Amino acid sequence: MSLRGEVPRIRIAATACQPGRKIAKQCQTLTAGVATLLLLVAVAVPRHSAAETDPGDSTGKPLKQLTLEQLGNVEVTTVTKAPETVWNTAAAISVITQEDIQRSGVTTIADALRLAPGVEVARISGDEWSVGIRGFGSRLSRSVLVLIDGRSVYSTLTAGVYWEVQDTLLEDIDRIEVIRGPGGTIWGPNAVNGVINIITKSSKETQGGLVAAGGGNVEQGFAEARYGAGNSKGLTYRFYSKGFARSPQYHSDGFNYDPWQGGQGGFRMDWIPSGRDSYTLQGDIYDDAAGETVQAATYNPPSQRILEGYARLSGGNILWNWKRTLAEKKDIQITAYYDRTNRHELNFGDLRNTVSVDFLERFPLPRQEISWGLGLWLSHGNEIEVVSGLTFSPPQLTDQLYTAFLQDEVTLLPNRLSLIAGTKFLKTNFSDPTLEPSVRLLYTPTSTQTLWAAVTHAVRTPAQVERDFFLSSFLGPAPNGLPFFARINANRNFRSERLNGYELGYRRLVGSSVYVDIATFFNQYHDLLSEDITGPLFIETNPAPAHVLLPAEFGNGLKATTEGGEIASEWRPTSFWRLRGSYSFLDMHVERGRGSLDVGTAPIVQGSSPQHQLLFQSNFDLPKSLTADFQVRYVSDLPALRVPAYWTGDASIGWDAGRQVHLSVVGQNLFQPHHYESLYDPRGLVGIKRSVYGKIAWRSK
Repeated sequence: MSLRGEVPRIRIAATACQPGRKIAKQCQTLTAGVATLLLLVAVAVPRHSAAETDPGDSTGKPLKQLTLEQLGNVEVTTVTKAPETVWNTAAAISVITQEDIQRSGVTTIADALRLAPGVEVARISGDEWSVGIRGFGSRLSRSVLVLIDGRSVYSTLTAGVYWEVQDTLLEDIDRIEVIRGPGGTIWGPNAVNGVINIITKSSKETQGGLVAAGGGNVEQGFAEARYGAGNSKGLTYRFYSKGFARSPQYHSDGFNYDPWQGGQGGFRMDWIPSGRDSYTLQGDIYDDAAGETVQAATYNPPSQRILEGYARLSGGNILWNWKRTLAEKKDIQITAYYDRTNRHELNFGDLRNTVSVDFLERFPLPRQEISWGLGLWLSHGNEIEVVSGLTFSPPQLTDQLYTAFLQDEVTLLPNRLSLIAGTKFLKTNFSDPTLEPSVRLLYTPTSTQTLWAAVTHAVRTPAQVERDFFLSSFLGPAPNGLPFFARINANRNFRSERLNGYELGYRRLVGSSVYVDIATFFNQYHDLLSEDITGPLFIETNPAPAHVLLPAEFGNGLKATTEGGEIASEWRPTSFWRLRGSYSFLDMHVERGRGSLDVGTAPIVQGSSPQHQLLFQSNFDLPKSLTADFQVRYVSDLPALRVPAYWTGDASIGWDAGRQVHLSVVGQNLFQPHHYESLYDPRGLVGIKRSVYGKIAWRSK
């Protein structure tokens, strides 16, 4: 949708809501010639050695700082909501570090996710992405739960995530933890195929000042600033702001609808008054302008029109967290947040206020560790009718989610074998009480070797776009000369989508320089979303004028199986050279269930996710405080979207021009002038352009 997801398409017709982008105002461009000049200067001018790099500065941090074994001991929290090392994690988890983000040169969170194996990231246009994990990639990522510091950004209006408004200062991200596979036992509904948890740094780690700016041919101009400080009583804080302007991507018809500009600011405060308690208060506010063109259907002639303009996307949030540590592995914490979203698009409006409170307690027993928690989530939406062909009934609704979970980790063999079992109880205003149980087995024969297995049940609960949604699409004139429409009507009986997942994984450090991580899966899906014809053609006179109508609705008529796996490896042949690679394989089988009235959605769903993905990365720490990073990506074709397979590559050169200044030049999508990744534009495929930008960053010490 703009309501721009995969959900509201009537497959038998041209969709009624597929906008694009157009903005007149643009920032000045830092040309490729200037970027090249920065690179030449970086090579020519000497400075201190790499060994002198400030370890607090992630840009250009030596690769040899952490061994592969130490990287396996990095703590992650997304799997159990408790700190644990990667070696002791019974899940397919990838960690995208701050160093990975900075050295890759990505400028958005969505593009950073390309660094994780098994994550399908496809850029649709200048400001839209399709993201999926282990299949079912879509504009709104409806099977993936996305969190920022524990705050869910999943929309229960449209069943998914608007990636264009998920942003923060990328330098402030500590890590992005990506779970491939179900995470419903801990996180609840909609964590069906995976969980993406974006975790920012404590304000203690971002003291001093940061100013950065740059631009190029696509990243036309951007600037960001941050300042952090603290006192002797355990209080630290930071404030940040950023702004950007991005050019449209490639359009073969010359209709460049997708420029994008926006700004965001925020703060974070951390207070540790004692060894037991810690407090966090943080917030963000943003305002984006995104040009779009919307194909809208109306019953009054002309039956189909194109609206041009721009969407105004704004909002803000504030989050509070308190944690009390009582003893080792014994603590309690409360997290609460408020989120405001304003989406004013050309075909609909959504004004939404969300509040959430989450309680968690963890305590040990002999050879056991118990975790339990309660959660309350309320989201009140006011849906504004802009065009008559797209409406919600009722236009105002408060979505409700009540959760409780219990998990027990039992040590079967000390330091060797453990069993993790638990379940999540949930109730929403659209679904009956539901359980999401899981059982995981973890075997660690050595300190650098892990074998794990998991069986999990997860659900995606209904959203308003499936239960309360009316969408019309104009098909053309009927044989009798009347206008011919298809309309998706509200379906108050839409049920939760269900998954039964089976996983097996193995990770190992071979010697001291090679790391291998393998994960396999088999998933069974039931009650998946379908687009059903609910009756024969008839002539409808209200609303006037008279027209031929084909009635339809979203149903639960599809079922599917997926199987496949991911392998990721890392090799460090020398202290200054790192090689990484990953391969992901996915085999999907989507079909109509018994009695389904689906009009043909199954092959489109099946053909919209790549079967093969490859990623190769080579990272160098060079003399003269230079870093060089290269990556090559391959994604197989998407036959349902008419997207061919493609290879492309990125390169990033960085130079520390003193202890406070860092220069970088980044090239993205370098193998061709443009290539195609996904389709959601009624005018055809949008080419993702080759881009080059330069950046200069200053940090106070």
